[in-house]
Amino acid sequence: MPETRVPRRRRFLVCEPRHFAVQYAINPWMHPDAPVDVGCAQEQWQALIRAYRAHGHTVDTVEPVPGLPDMVFAANAAVVVDGRVFGSLFHAPERRPESLPYDTWFKSAGFDVHRPESVCEGEGDLVPTGRWILAGTGFRTTREAHREAQEFFGVPVISLTLVDPYFYHLDTALFVLDDENIAYYPEAFSPGSREVLARLYPDAVIATREDAMAFGLNSVSDGRHVFISPGATALADQLADRGYVPVPVDLSEFHKAGGGIKCCTQEIRS
Repeated sequence: MPETRVPRRRRFLVCEPRHFAVQYAINPWMHPDAPVDVGCAQEQWQALIRAYRAHGHTVDTVEPVPGLPDMVFAANAAVVVDGRVFGSLFHAPERRPESLPYDTWFKSAGFDVHRPESVCEGEGDLVPTGRWILAGTGFRTTREAHREAQEFFGVPVISLTLVDPYFYHLDTALFVLDDENIAYYPEAFSPGSREVLARLYPDAVIATREDAMAFGLNSVSDGRHVFISPGATALADQLADRGYVPVPVDLSEFHKAGGGIKCCTQEIRS
C-alpha cells in the first residue's frame, strides 16, 4: 500500500491572464502566428484558482498590466524563502517590465525585495526544496544569480545545467513533491547535473519525455495533492502509486507560451 502523504497549506500569488497573448517568441513553444483563445485561458486559469482554494490554499492576486502578456506567469517574478523576496531580472527585454508590478505588490504586502544584479527568472529557475535551492541555468538564469541568491538567503544553492531548449526553465523539467523528494526528466539536464540529482534524490520520480512535453513537470505539490497537467498520464500514475493524489488541471492554452500550472503560481514561503 502507498504511504499516506500529509498536505501543507500554501500561500500562492497569481496574476489574471487578462492580457495574455503570444506576441513574440522567446522559447520553442511560442509562435506569434498561432491564435490564443483568451476566453479559454481565463476559464482554465480560474479552474486552477478554484482547485487551489478547494484544497485549502490561500491565493493572492497581482493586477495585470496591459502590454505585458506573460505577466500571468507569476512564478518567474521572484522567489520567496522565509519571507525574504529575491526579485527578477528577466533575460528577454520584452519581459523586464514585469518585475516592477510584482516588486510593488510585495512591498505593499510588507516584504522587502532584493533586486538581483544578474539575470534571474524567479521560481522558474530557483526551486526551494526545504534543505537547499535547486537552481537552473543554461538558457535564462545565470550562475552569477545562483551565487547572489545563496548570499542573500544563506541557503545552499545547487546549480544544474539545462540542455534542452524545450525545458528552458528548471520548473519545466523538475518539481518538488515534498521536503524529501522530487520528480524530474533526466534528459533535460547535462550529464553532470543528472549525476547530482541521482545522488541527492535516489528515490525520485522519473518522468518520460512525453510527460515532460505535456508540462507534467510544471506541477505544484502541497505534499499530498499534485496539481498536474491532465496530459501527463504516466507521471500521474507513478505519483498515485507513491501515495500522492493527482489533481488534473488543464492549462493547455498557456502551453502556447511555454507555461503551465507552476509557471502561473508563485509560492510565498513566510
